[in-house]
Formats: sequence, structure tokens, C-alpha cells
Amino acid sequence: MARCRMDCIEKPLQSFFKKMGESVGSNPWWFLITPLIVSAALGSGFYFTQDRLSNNIEEQFTPFNGPAKTERKYFSEMFPEDDSMFSSLRQTTDGNYATLIVTSESNILTVDMLKEILSLDSKIRNMLVEFDKQSFKYEGICAKVMEKCNSNIILDIIDYTAKNIDTVTLTFPWYHTGNTTLPLYTSLGGVTTQRDTSVVKSAKAIQLYYYLKEDNKTKNDLWLESFISLISNSSSPSLQVSYSTSMSMQWEFEKSPGSVISLFAITYSIAITFSIMTCWRLDNVRTKVWVGYCGVLSTSLAVLSGFGLLLLVGQPFVMTAASCPFMILGIGIDDMFIMISCWQKTRVLDSVPERLGETYKDAAISITITTLTDVLALFLGCITPFGSVRSFCLYAGICLCFCYFYSLTFLGACMALNGQREAENKHWITCIKVPSDASGKSKAFWLCCTGGRYNQDTEKEETEPISYFFENFYGPFLTHKVTKVFVFFLYAGYLAASIYGCIILKEGLDTKNLALDDSYIINYYNHQEEHFNEYSFSAMVAIKQQFPYWDKDKRKELDSCILSFESLKFVNNTIAWFISYENYAKRNNQPISSQKDFLNNLSAFLQIDPFLAQDIQWTPDGKIKASRFFLQTKNNTPMADMMVELRKTAEKCLVELLVYHPAFIYFDQYTIILDNTIQTMLTAVIVMLAISLVLIPDPLCSLCVAFAIVSVITGVTGFMSLWGINLDSISMINLVMCIGFSVDFSAHICYSFVSSPKTNVNEKAVDALALLGYPVLQGALSTILGVVVLSVSGSYIFRTFFKIVFLVIVFGLFHGLTFIPVFLTLFGACSKSR
Repeated sequence: MARCRMDCIEKPLQSFFKKMGESVGSNPWWFLITPLIVSAALGSGFYFTQDRLSNNIEEQFTPFNGPAKTERKYFSEMFPEDDSMFSSLRQTTDGNYATLIVTSESNILTVDMLKEILSLDSKIRNMLVEFDKQSFKYEGICAKVMEKCNSNIILDIIDYTAKNIDTVTLTFPWYHTGNTTLPLYTSLGGVTTQRDTSVVKSAKAIQLYYYLKEDNKTKNDLWLESFISLISNSSSPSLQVSYSTSMSMQWEFEKSPGSVISLFAITYSIAITFSIMTCWRLDNVRTKVWVGYCGVLSTSLAVLSGFGLLLLVGQPFVMTAASCPFMILGIGIDDMFIMISCWQKTRVLDSVPERLGETYKDAAISITITTLTDVLALFLGCITPFGSVRSFCLYAGICLCFCYFYSLTFLGACMALNGQREAENKHWITCIKVPSDASGKSKAFWLCCTGGRYNQDTEKEETEPISYFFENFYGPFLTHKVTKVFVFFLYAGYLAASIYGCIILKEGLDTKNLALDDSYIINYYNHQEEHFNEYSFSAMVAIKQQFPYWDKDKRKELDSCILSFESLKFVNNTIAWFISYENYAKRNNQPISSQKDFLNNLSAFLQIDPFLAQDIQWTPDGKIKASRFFLQTKNNTPMADMMVELRKTAEKCLVELLVYHPAFIYFDQYTIILDNTIQTMLTAVIVMLAISLVLIPDPLCSLCVAFAIVSVITGVTGFMSLWGINLDSISMINLVMCIGFSVDFSAHICYSFVSSPKTNVNEKAVDALALLGYPVLQGALSTILGVVVLSVSGSYIFRTFFKIVFLVIVFGLFHGLTFIPVFLTLFGACSKSR
């Protein structure tokens, strides 16, 4: 078999880490106390936690360079809102509002039910709110139209008198009264019309809006809070009321970190218990209980230092970063298990500095590879245009750096002190010297009061039962020819299911998932989806040029654009000032075919319908600089697809157009999330391959590591789709993290494989599994235990984190302990000579 060597970097690193281990073993107290002092100093940054919080949903969960933000800037500057003529249709932001949906199992358009709705409306309008030692009502802060509060269409139609419902004929979706056409679909839901007509027969839901002025946020927030309190305490036997406000999603999102605070204590308790149990030995001297405890403490110090440092330097803290401690815990404990495993392979009779030097020589390279790949994968995630992803990746990456630093210092010092106790044959609790032989003593004495045994032939600690299982049973079984064939079929099935999941993967973040499961707004969104799902948003379309509307030839170009929009299957109607103006001119026989006539008669028309005046912007010399019209859409196409199609249609027009709706700010994520995720992960895979080629002295094994990364990512992406998780900024965080995690398992095994002195590939695989199979299994279980409590979290964000980490660990474990060892033997990786 050909031999290939690429250890020009590995050997100097081994020499460096061996000397470092000897230094830590010789001066453990310095390396123990220094990290404690550093952590205490950096931990002072937590004082600034509240000042650094940055949980604005738009800032963190929408692309910072999304086209919609540029579009919004244009519309807000070109068409500023008129405070005296409020129009929800013309808002360039979501605005400030409270809303409620009243539903009934039967027809809601009855006198009795409308009386209850009007009573509730009256309570809302007359609700007193205290601010600055004064009381105010809705009328004092409402958005106004000609000095009156903006009203609700359905209540206006019945003139705030329930019995009038029997005298009016409602038509759906548009209600016509005089020269005015009202969008009744915004107020009525679950509508049934009379056969072959637009006349409303019954409805199951009514939605009311209460819009506020935007001049005083403090007063608005107080009123919105009072609204929530009022509605939450209102009940009716015949009506169901769901509600929300413009601030509800933000407020509910900010509650998410609190939902997992109690889980931190549970998680660390589980981690400590698991570490102690897996580090427990029946030998009262050789047991690694204190090392296990210190391993958990080391990761805690890493989180304290990493978070504290970033908070001190003013880095914004986003709620998604709250997942970091759970991830760091698993990685830190995994590193601890690797170090313990390597320690147990050293000669018991050697001095502590010598044993720790040998431990570092074998373990530090493996830990360095996984840490470097984890950190670089996370830092590469910082190039994404999502603030939530950047924050998580930065906090997690810095914490991992500290975790690595403390593993080689603080944890190494703890191992050295524990080694000194072992060298003196002292009991792990009493620190009293105990005999290693219990001849003539009781079994209880042997269990409780003896220790220090080791293999007299190898002069090493006794092999753990599970390591013995990997070496003598699992390894030979896995390298059997029949087993290898089965593993190939198993992998083929895994890959097929993963690819299928990738094909059906959905994109985009449903904003209601940012709220806790028991939030009141979930009920509101469910009612909205159930009863008001036929019609979607009304998109603004700006005509950005000075257009000659009176020119028939030019108007054909504009009409052609409108026809292109209306030919889209989801466009239901066009609302345009110039169409209304032309109809007005025809009814009144007014000439508008010349520029002079068009502009002269336009001013009279705008006085009749002053709302339309907001859709026209003038130059100083009285020309139309820009104008806008609206496209009403239906909910029969995914919203992101609507946005993309509308933009494409606008670009194809001969007239210079720009399309926008406030929801586009959030829809922009759909257009870039997939490409951005693929780009980030491909870059990370290339970087991981480069690191592996440098640090693992075998190119084929480096390729195996890269293969494992791609394979695990494919599996996680596919199975997360099958598990009902969309590709969004939240799952993207976890996929970036997945790159690092997927390296951990395969890199440990690959490095151990090429480092084995055995010549037969099957023996090398068995050797690698015997040495690191148990630590890898321990690391996987510790990571799962570190996040398992998140599965019961009431937050979609943290549950998603658990699901993806679970998939990463399970698939990474299968690759590390099953697929990679088999593939390495089949492809005949180069061996490493002594």
C-alpha cells in the first residue's frame, strides 16, 4: 500500500503541545487560578446585558441589505404620510395599531351579536389610560381622518347601530356606496354569499382595527398594553375574541429568553450528573469524578468569559445567542472525554508532567482540529445578512475559543492535580492514602477503601468496559465483509431519504413562530388564517418618472403594464388614481386629453376624493413628479412568490415602476436564504478541508472529513425538512453550527486512524474505535443531554435548536462510529509510520 506523509505541521504541533502539557503538569495552580481570575474579570460584562439587548425582529430576522428596505425608503420619502388623512392602505410600515377578530360558529351578522361587538368597541374607545398623571382615551391618540378617528368599515356601514344590519345589503368583497367602493374583505371573514351573486348571506368573523398616531411611542405602548389587558379579561358565551397589536410580536418575542432560564439549571445539573457518572471508576484512586465536574465548570467559565467579553466591548446580544451555552457545554465535555481517554493511555508510573505531556501530544491535536473547524464555521456564519445569525455565530465562536483555551489550561490543571492525587494513591473523597490490595479484607473494604490498580503488563490504567467492547466486539464486527456491505446499503438509504427531504424543503420564517406557544397572538393568527385567508396584501406601485398621463400612446404603455400585473393569477384588482380620474372625467364630460386640461381638472377631482391626493407628488413648477397605484392580491400563491413575480413584472415594463409592501421586508428572506446558506456552507466545507489537509497527515482522510461534513449537512437538511422545519434564519444558525459539529466525530476517528501504528486497515479502524469510540459516544450523549431540555421549551427557536442539534449528533455519531471507519478501510487510507 502506498504511503503518504503530510506531518510537517503535525509533528511541531505535537512537540509544542507536549511541552505545554508538561508545563501545565509542573505548575497546575497557575493554570488553574489564572482562568478563574480572567473569567471573573470578563464576567463583569454581564452588568451591561440589558443595555446590549437587541431583539428588534426586523433588524435581526430580515436581511439588512434586502431590496424592500430600499423600496421603503423611496416610498416614505416620496409619499410622506398625511397625519390628517390617515390611510392604512398607504402606510409604508406596519404602523401602530390594535386589532381583534370576533368569531362565531353561526352567522355573526345578527343584531344580538353585533350589539356585543359594538359594546366591546365602545369599551375600547372609552378605556381610560394613565400617562404622566393624566388620563386619556383612544380619541386622544387615534390616527385621524378629517379630525375624526379612523373607523371600521363594517361599523360605519351599519352606522354603529346593530339593528341596521337588517336594512343594508352587503356585497363582498367590495361594498359600493355612492361613488365610494369599500374593501369589505378587510372586515368580514368566513363569508358566504347568495348563489350567483356578491350579496352577503352570512359571515363567521369580523375584524376591527384601531390605528394610532405615531407621535408618542410611550403613550401608544401604554394604550396597547391596556387594550391587551381589557380584551384578555373580556369574555362572551356566544363570541370568541382573538387579538393582537403592532407591538405584540415584539413583546412576545422578548419573553422567549425567560422561557429557557429555568432550563439552564436543569441542563447543567444533567451535564454534571452525566459527566460524573461516565467518569466514575470503581477504583477509588483512578476515578475521574473531579475531572468530570471540572470539565463542566470549564465550559461554564468559557461561556462566562465569552459573553462577558462581547458585552464589555458593546456587541449587541440577540436572543438567538441564548442557545450558545447549551452548545458549548456539549463541545467542552466532549473535549474533556478525549483528554481523559488519552490520559488513561499513558504510563501510570510516569510523573504527572510526563503523563500530561503525552496526553496533550495525542489529545490537543484532535481538539485543535475540531475547535478550529467549529470556530471558523461559526465565524464564516458572521458574513450572512441576518443579524440573528451573526450574533449567534459571534457569541458561539468567541465562547468556543475560550472553551479551547480553558480546556488546555484550567481543565489540564485539574487533571494534573487529580493526577498528583492518583500518584500518591489517595482516595478521591478523603484524600487519604489507601492500599491498592485488599487481601484478607471484606468486599465492602475493597469497594470503598482501596484503589490505584493498573495493568501490570502495559503499565497503563485498566481498560474501560465500553472501550473493551469497542476493541473486541464492535470493531471486529464492523470491519467484517458482510457488515461492510450492510453499512453501504444503510448509507444508501440514509442518503436517499436525505436528498428527498432536501427536495421538499420549504423556505422562510413564519413570524408567528417567534412567539411562545401559549401566546395569545397564536390564536389571533390562527383565526386570521382561517377566516381572512382569501385576500392578501395590497402592493404599492410607484411610477417613478414624470409620466404624460394625458398622452394616449404613452398611456398604452402604462395600460400594458397594468394588464401584465392583472394577468398574474394572484392579482385581483387595480386601484389607481388616474383610472378613477378618467372615469370621473367621462361622467362629467371634462376634457383631459391635453396636459393643460388634465392638470387643471385634476385639482377639482382631488378635492372630491382627498385620499387620492396622497398618491401624487408634484414638482415645484406644478408637474407630476411621481405617483402610485395599488394592486390587490389574492392568497392563492406563496407570498414570497408574489413579491418576486410583482418585481419581475415591474422590471419588464417600459414605464419605470417600483413595487413595495411593508411585508416585503420579511419576504426578502425567501429570496436569499437558500443561496446564502449554500454559499456559507460551501465556503465552510472548503475551509474545513484545507484545515484537515494541514493538520491531519493524510490527504485521503482529510477528504473523508470533508465528505462527512457534506454528508451530515445533507442528512440534517433533509431530515429537518421531514421533521417540519423550514429553512429560515433560525435553522440557518443551526446548519452553520452543524458544519463544526459534523467535523468533531469524523476528525477524531480519522486522526486516530492515521495515527495508529498498525499496518492493516481493519486493525487501524479497530484501534481508532478502541481509543476514541467511547469518548466520541460520551461526547455525543453529553451534547444531546445538554440540549434535550430544550425539546420541552415553549419557544419555536429553542425547539428548532434542539431538533437540529439532535439530528447533527445522531448523524455525526453514525458517521464517526459506522460510516467513516468502514469507508476508510475500503478506500485503503495511507498509514502513518512510527
